[in-house]
Amino acid sequence: MKQKTAQMGMFLAAALICSYVETLIPINFGIPGIKLGLTNIVVLLMLYLVGAKEAFCVSMLRILLSGFMFGNAFSIVYSFAGGVLSFFVMLCAMRFLKLHVLSVSVLGGIFHNIGQMIFAAILVNNIHIMYYVPVLLVSGAVTGFLVGILANEIIPRIKRNINNS
Repeated sequence: MKQKTAQMGMFLAAALICSYVETLIPINFGIPGIKLGLTNIVVLLMLYLVGAKEAFCVSMLRILLSGFMFGNAFSIVYSFAGGVLSFFVMLCAMRFLKLHVLSVSVLGGIFHNIGQMIFAAILVNNIHIMYYVPVLLVSGAVTGFLVGILANEIIPRIKRNINNS
């Protein structure tokens, strides 16, 4: 139990560091709301190496803590909306569809944005906000692809290190 708690703490710390690094990277294409999604690397690592329950817990804690540290109440709620939807889509894609980590990551990026846009449309009570979805779908696919490449490189290395110890 202590080892599992320590492991989750390390993954949470890594996710928070990724959140912080993301705040330092200026992405300004004139399109608000686009982020790299670096923290999704940690979620993917946990899904593939540790387990779904642990990955979900760390993901939700990361959203809450990074929102307090680097965001505000709205960013926390929007992140929860996107994070929960994308997590369950990634979990289903991994477990039931047996998709490659790259595809799982792309779906995560896309559905994170879809979750946030659905929440935004409900919050502002205006369906026209959904005109922004195509832009966010492209950005989610691109960033999900990049994150997937990184996760695809990291996962086998961690597995080798675990097996060698």
